[in-house]
Amino acid sequence: MFEQIPIISIIILLPLMGAVVTFLLGKYGSYAKYVALAFSAAALVLSLLLVFDYQLDPDPTATGYHEGNGWFDYQFYESYTWIESLGITYIVGLDGISLPLFVLTTLLSTLSILFSWDTKTRPKAYFGLMLILEVGVLGVFTTLDYFVFYVFWEVVLIPMYFMIGIWGGPNKDYAAIKFFIYTHVASLALLVGIMAMYFQVYVETGATSFAMEDVWRAGHTDFARTFQIAIFGATFFGFGVKLPMVPFHTWLPDAHVEAPTAGSVLLAGLLLKMGGYGIIRISIPTLPEGAEALQLLMAAIALASILYGALVCLAQRDLKKMVAYSSISHMGFVLLGYATLTSVGATAGVFQMFAHGLVTAVLFMMCGVVQHHCGTRIIQSLGGLTKKMPTASAMMTMGFLASLGLPGLVSFAAEFMVLASMFSTWGLWLFLPILSVAITAAYYLWALQRSMFGPLTTKIDTSKVHDISWYEGVPVAVLLVLIAIFGVFPAVIFDYINPAVDIALRLFGGG
Repeated sequence: MFEQIPIISIIILLPLMGAVVTFLLGKYGSYAKYVALAFSAAALVLSLLLVFDYQLDPDPTATGYHEGNGWFDYQFYESYTWIESLGITYIVGLDGISLPLFVLTTLLSTLSILFSWDTKTRPKAYFGLMLILEVGVLGVFTTLDYFVFYVFWEVVLIPMYFMIGIWGGPNKDYAAIKFFIYTHVASLALLVGIMAMYFQVYVETGATSFAMEDVWRAGHTDFARTFQIAIFGATFFGFGVKLPMVPFHTWLPDAHVEAPTAGSVLLAGLLLKMGGYGIIRISIPTLPEGAEALQLLMAAIALASILYGALVCLAQRDLKKMVAYSSISHMGFVLLGYATLTSVGATAGVFQMFAHGLVTAVLFMMCGVVQHHCGTRIIQSLGGLTKKMPTASAMMTMGFLASLGLPGLVSFAAEFMVLASMFSTWGLWLFLPILSVAITAAYYLWALQRSMFGPLTTKIDTSKVHDISWYEGVPVAVLLVLIAIFGVFPAVIFDYINPAVDIALRLFGGG
């Protein structure tokens, strides 16, 4: 369908054009939400068409298909020389790992704009920054050049900083600065790793190239083991802080609590996935000996993140902060799947990123609904909201059940596969992540019972509480439908992810 059309570039440019138009609206700033929704929805529609045009068994001679001699397998491939003397090329493409995250980006961006329909404070800047953030994330998930990858990676930092710092809560300045410092320091470590690989390729081969295919090939044939271990550590740190992994996670709860609801949705649903994507796209495939040497460290950090995130949730009083800490635990499952260095584990890790993006978006949206309609998110101040907000209560209940891994909903298949791959790799150490599943059920069910059921609260003015609004309910409903569909039919996503993971892990015998 998209032969001869640079479809990925068009999709990336759409929100960028939308941002420019939004910023230039002048006195017509009230129309910013319509412009932003139109451009983001157009990108969503085109990304969905890519899904139907994507070939699970591609023809190697087809236009837009690129097979790098077994190094990767990409469709809708585009390549344009940018700075030839430095080996910088604009290269984009999609495979089974990036495609689900690419569509997730356009979906959550569109739904977040709709959810923010009643935004009155500086709407041009607010919706424009959301579109710029979408551009950056789309670029990260599609680019195949390390230099361009880093540019898109840094672009994402700017709009999120301003969204927290301008539209955030009472401690927004502290949260925004903390977010910036943590993620920027991690980005510098990533930059050191990228530049080290670039110069090592030049030393070993005499070529100047940031193209991922060239660096991957050199990583498998020319990089010394000591070099791989050092650079894997640098890139793993850079990606792990964004994941986030314990002990570099403390920026996340502060950022979530202070960010506006749409900012929290995009932060948890997309920005955290950039860290997980970087590990499976760059760190592990490019530096296989480094990954093997630090495999146990990855597993230990993953288990610490899973258990710590779950335990801290038990002590939270703020619904939004509880969901924020739960993200640390659930993203730990992503890292645990990768740490097995098996096809099943890595496939489950990628699917867990997709699943968590859907589920956490619902949870943060519902936290925003509770805050907006009740004036508080403090669990002890809520109670009996099913009597005043039956639709919202039903939606929050389904979101909590999905997040705790109820069979038939999307998180169950991902977490079950991670646990299965861990058992095949490390045996009875399986009981540690299983313990976190029990803890997760405990804090979600307690929060649900305390805030939604029981007697109607007397700590807030319930006479002014009303059920969820249409612009809040529609995005949540769309996500809940997808959570149910992919919970029942997870193979729809696995069929895309698994072949790409097999290529990424071909040197580990896990493909």
